[in-house]
Amino acid sequence: MRIQELRQKSKAELQKMLQDNQEKLRQLRFDLAAGKVKNVREIRKIKKYIARILTLQKQKLSPSKEGEAGFAELRSSRAEPRENGMKSEKRVRLSASVLRSARTDEVKPQRP
Repeated sequence: MRIQELRQKSKAELQKMLQDNQEKLRQLRFDLAAGKVKNVREIRKIKKYIARILTLQKQKLSPSKEGEAGFAELRSSRAEPRENGMKSEKRVRLSASVLRSARTDEVKPQRP
């Protein structure tokens, strides 16, 4: 089922689908351990499907300003590039400051 079709479902329907898929996944894991599973990829599909349902449930719980427009806003915000790679610059600055403090705090004794 596609994500657009899942968005049209109610919270109760999503909860029921989630429980069904979690039960399928549990059964597939038992069958895999017993050597009965022939299509191992089915486990991956169900896990992704469960993740989609959980994501939609969280999005429906969080209050958005425009309701369904919140999904479009979320999708468009992912497409925008980061400003000057700000996230990576913060990591570099943080790691450099950590290195400086580590050098000054810890003095290694000289070996004779």
